[in-house]
Amino acid sequence: MVASELSYIHTRPIEFVCDSDVRRMLNKVKDFQEEMKTCSAVDALPFSIQLPCVGIHKPTWERKSVHEWRAEILLSLWTLAQDVQSARTLSQPGCRFTLLERLEHNINNYLLIVKRLHIEGEQVEHQAEGCQGQRSTDLGLVLKNFGLLLTGKLEWLIAEMENGC
Repeated sequence: MVASELSYIHTRPIEFVCDSDVRRMLNKVKDFQEEMKTCSAVDALPFSIQLPCVGIHKPTWERKSVHEWRAEILLSLWTLAQDVQSARTLSQPGCRFTLLERLEHNINNYLLIVKRLHIEGEQVEHQAEGCQGQRSTDLGLVLKNFGLLLTGKLEWLIAEMENGC
């Protein structure tokens, strides 16, 4: 299990953008959902986690720059990573702790890659608009929303950047 995760830690941002297989291999949400089924009482978290905003209002989204898209995705990932870390620290050693640790590691991998994406154009730091999504103690819902963030907003960003491949 560890070896399968370590092979993609050193993925470069250009590989992430240009190779959909690399993105599929990095996305561990389905693995986490399967692992959750084998853990008893893992779905109820000891800490309420801010769910990432995953809905896209196409006209509003298209008016934003690629830099703004990245800032919004980074804010969602950062918030999720912080909340998962808090839930992990409040968990007893065991199945839930290990699953949250792996989830936190996966989110942090995405944070590093998205931060390092080379985006042409203005280099001004963009402040992401804060999304006031709901909070949840349901790990299944957290995983679902994380997966939707990856297959939704992040894939929109990647599609825009693929012309550089």
